[in-house]
Amino acid sequence: MPKLKFGLPKGSLQESTLQLMSKAGFNFSVSSRSYFPSVDDEELEAMLIRAQEIARYVEDGVFDAGLTGHDWVIENGVDVVSVCDLVYSKQSMRKVKWVLAVHESSPVKTVKDLEGKRIATEVVGITKEYLKRHGVNAVVEFSWGATEVKTPELVDAIVEVTETGSSLRANKLRIVDVVLESNTKLIANKESWSDPWKREKIENMAMLLQGAINAGNRVGLKMNLRRADLEKVTSLIPALRKPTVSQLSDPDWVAIETIIEEKVVRAIIPQLKRHGAEGIIEYPLNKVIY
Repeated sequence: MPKLKFGLPKGSLQESTLQLMSKAGFNFSVSSRSYFPSVDDEELEAMLIRAQEIARYVEDGVFDAGLTGHDWVIENGVDVVSVCDLVYSKQSMRKVKWVLAVHESSPVKTVKDLEGKRIATEVVGITKEYLKRHGVNAVVEFSWGATEVKTPELVDAIVEVTETGSSLRANKLRIVDVVLESNTKLIANKESWSDPWKREKIENMAMLLQGAINAGNRVGLKMNLRRADLEKVTSLIPALRKPTVSQLSDPDWVAIETIIEEKVVRAIIPQLKRHGAEGIIEYPLNKVIY
């Protein structure tokens, strides 16, 4: 049986990635002592490894495909196939940002103020390219960790990734500029992409993963109502496209089913009830395929 070798990010993205994979239909079992999780798909062979390294191993063909950040694709300068964007992160379903930050007491106001200064970061290549675009010469050193505590004692500024900004604020740092926005990507090895079986497998995974992302902040909603109330009820529903309307056994009654954003449910259900809807059911979604 053919196998697709797949790289999964270990570390901060691991839990949210495995949850997304599960919603997409790929259920992994991870042992604390193993880097090779089992999965309920005999055509898939996965390995957990740091996201920073996945892009290089995909380019080299060690993995046929994998999930890693757009930032690490750029930082490693690899030549891979970008299959699709998957916008999720450790704590939310949104992009992360690599930001230029300084201590709140620093006189630095713009990147221009860092001429001749020292910057610590994990993304040395990205930072050097950013400085080059702005015509600034500064020393960029690789940071092995705890980057947020290095300014002002060790360096003048840092370039660090942030999702909410809370860690930066907790360490009394001020954001000067956004260096790069990033999100998770499904990437593939070029030779693997040219193989018909592997390409179809990767494309199928992309469809299911995007479907799981699409379902992330939506729920299904269905209800019964009198046909006479149909127009006023449907006018309340912010449907994905248009709600499905089905005839019930009683010709005076219909059923409506639709998909809406979860954040509007608490506001819309009482309105639906007041306008004649009955038997209202809200249910979670695993995938929404456009």
